[in-house]
Parts: sequence; C-alpha cells; structure tokens
Amino acid sequence: MASSARTVEEIFKDYTARRTAILRALTLDVDHFYGLCDPDRENLCLYGHPNESWEVSLPAEEVPAELPEPALGINFARDGMNRKDWLSLVAVHSDSWLISLAFYLAARLNRNERKHLFTMMNDLPTVFEVVTERKPVKDKPSIESESKSQGSTKRSSDGQVKSNPKIADADYEDNEDEHGETLCGSCGGNYNADEFWIGCDVCERWFHGKCVKITPAKAESIKQYKCPSCSMRSGRH
Repeated sequence: MASSARTVEEIFKDYTARRTAILRALTLDVDHFYGLCDPDRENLCLYGHPNESWEVSLPAEEVPAELPEPALGINFARDGMNRKDWLSLVAVHSDSWLISLAFYLAARLNRNERKHLFTMMNDLPTVFEVVTERKPVKDKPSIESESKSQGSTKRSSDGQVKSNPKIADADYEDNEDEHGETLCGSCGGNYNADEFWIGCDVCERWFHGKCVKITPAKAESIKQYKCPSCSMRSGRH
C-alpha cells in the first residue's frame, strides 16, 4: 500500500483515487461491501487504493504501519446499528483517514503547498456528504462564474432526455436552481451544466453519464434507467 506521491498534484491524485474507491464501496458496491463486513470476523478496515479499487481486510501487521491506517473494526457495529447510520459512520471515519493520509504524504510540503492541497480537497464533497446525500453549503457564485454557464443535456426522472436552453431563458435558470447542488451518486462530484447526467428511475439518484457509461445517444433508447446498484438488486430477485 506504499505510495511515492510527494508533490501537491501527485498527493491530490492519490487522494481522489482513494476517495473514488471508498465512494464506490459505500454506494455502487454497497451490498457487496456490507456482506464482507461480517461482525463475527476479526477487526476489519476499509481501504481505498490508488488504482481506485477498494478492499475490506485486516490492518497492517507492522507497528507503526508504513502509512496511516483506516478505522479499525468497522464490522463490529454493523448489526447493532441501522444500516444507513452504520454506513454514515464508516463514511466519516473514511473521510478522516483520507485526510490524514494526504497530509502524512504532504509532510515535506511548505505552508502554501499544504494550503493549496487542502483547498483542492475541500472543493470536493466529503464521503459523508455523498453517502448521506447531504448538500454541502456552497459559496454564492460570482457574476463572472454565472455568466460562463452554458446549456446542457440532462435526463429527467420520467425517462426523457432534456436539453436546457440558453442562459437567458427562465426555464434554464429554474433548472440550474433545482440541480445546482445535485451530487453524482458514483463519484460525488457536483452538478455541472456542461456535462451529461442521467437519473435512476428506481432510487432517483443522479449520475454523470461518464461514471455509469451512458451517453446521450444511448440514453435516448432507454425507457427506464436503473443505476448499477439498483440493477444488481433487481437481478437478485
């Protein structure tokens, strides 16, 4: 699990890759993750790796560990808590681990570099915010940033693909207000009017088309879209 990341850009890339892995475990792969966290097993940890894969395993044997370790024993509380509450708890501990690991790797950076690193990390929603679907409080956008908004294509919950008109149109402004703080159910990224999004008709969560490998053209032929997580659940019945 060693990492050679040392510059701000390398550490941020390491952080985002591990964060993506953890988010996948707690959202798209949540049923598989839940099943692996058997309370009868020994102390287990949730790891996110730089290749965007996740793993539930025992902690490192060496003391002290080569890198900061995730929360120990996440499996013990699984059956004693409401599922959503347990996942939220794992998410909070995962956020703490991701930040501690990033700043461990940033030990040799100077003050301005650490500040820059934290700013980039802080621009992303936390794992907790994504898992609990909590909308982060956002700074009021400037007039300049608002003027850069453009039309986009986004799938509605009724199964239709909609194209937003120009910024001057009142309907577009209403759509921006409605979806401005929508988070992708896969990567946790904020809604961007310049990107294609698709909504799951089952769980009603929204996803970047690229995260679930759906293009606008492909969406046109889908009568009812099910996200990967909902598709897996329906396939078991």
